[in-house]
Amino acid sequence: MSSREAQLLAKEQGVDLVEIAANANPPVVKVIDWGKYQYQKMKEEAKNRKKAREKQSELKQMKIGLKISDNDLNIKIRKIRGFLEDGDHVKILIVFRGREMAHKEIGEQLLNRILDELKDDAIVDGKSQFNGRNLSVGIRRK
Repeated sequence: MSSREAQLLAKEQGVDLVEIAANANPPVVKVIDWGKYQYQKMKEEAKNRKKAREKQSELKQMKIGLKISDNDLNIKIRKIRGFLEDGDHVKILIVFRGREMAHKEIGEQLLNRILDELKDDAIVDGKSQFNGRNLSVGIRRK
């Protein structure tokens, strides 16, 4: 329709004629209420910002004791894989209790076993380190 007809139609309906695509040939316009259009656009931008914040990766922690059974360890590894698939970074903590600190090599073996299980899904961020009674390492998705 011609621009004159579109302007008359918009005036009859009490709404605005809004140019959507100026570079198109002929230019594309819509007959809409400008205030309502701006409100919808503002709501859509806020929704997109909220989604962008949700997409940012979080740091998840998984605490594992030295005396963990094989089945429990497999469940924790499966949970870690889920975190990695969601795009989160995971910090694995091997927790030493009581006299377990005398056997740090057992904790390192457990950590190496976990990292071997996850080698197809994860990349290790830095070296493992002792912080008090915890042995920790960070991992992220490949």
